[in-house]
Amino acid sequence: MVKEQTLDCTIREAIPDDAEAVIDLLNRTATQTGFMTQGEEGLGITVEEEAEELDKIYHSDNNTILLAVVDGQVIGIASIHASSKPKIRHIGDIGIVIDKDYWGMGLGRLMMEDLIDWAQESEVIKRLQLQVQHRNTRGRALYESLGFDLEAIMKYGVKDAGEYLDVCQMSRLVL
Repeated sequence: MVKEQTLDCTIREAIPDDAEAVIDLLNRTATQTGFMTQGEEGLGITVEEEAEELDKIYHSDNNTILLAVVDGQVIGIASIHASSKPKIRHIGDIGIVIDKDYWGMGLGRLMMEDLIDWAQESEVIKRLQLQVQHRNTRGRALYESLGFDLEAIMKYGVKDAGEYLDVCQMSRLVL
């Protein structure tokens, strides 16, 4: 018998006061899986620097950071990062990380759907793109189910534990 697990989770936009919790999550998840580009070295920024960055993002029309919060603890982050340069400010790079203790509960899908909704409402973002390690089959399947197409495979796109791995470039238009 499979026991279903329910979770009381809030997804909301990040604010500067979330800086310490964001850093904590990113440092905590950095070594939970080999899928992250960050490792044991940690994020390497101060709470003040992160708060400043979160404030800029909060007031931007083409950037966002969404947080998944359970019992007051940040357990997931999903973001769209876009340039301020006029010729490419319509392109949003997606990043997402969820604490491994909360994998398999549908949070990745929920957060990705919220990012896509945000992009559609932004009226600025017209292209979403992301990079995912080829070996991350669960992540690739999620992105494909949400309309992302494989554009390229970058050979030796990342090095993890001494091994060079392929990375997939995926994108989706926001119409």
